[in-house]
Amino acid sequence: MTKERFWVVGGEYSCLAFTKLKNGAPQVLGPYESRDEAKQAWAKVSEETRSRANMRFAIASEQLVLPA
Repeated sequence: MTKERFWVVGGEYSCLAFTKLKNGAPQVLGPYESRDEAKQAWAKVSEETRSRANMRFAIASEQLVLPA
C-alpha cells in the first residue's frame, strides 16, 4: 500500500537564476495530506513573499510505502 504526502519547499535564492539558495537550506512546510492543502500553503507563502523577486517555492510530493 502506498500513500502520497506533499511538501512546500523553497526560499530565498542568491540570484534570479534560482540555482543556489542564499542560506544553503530550503524552507520546508508540511507535510500535507493532500495536494489541495499544499497548494493553499504554497499560495500563502508565495503571496507573503511576492515583492521579493529572489524568493521561490514549489510543491513536492513523496511516495510512502506502508506495511501491509
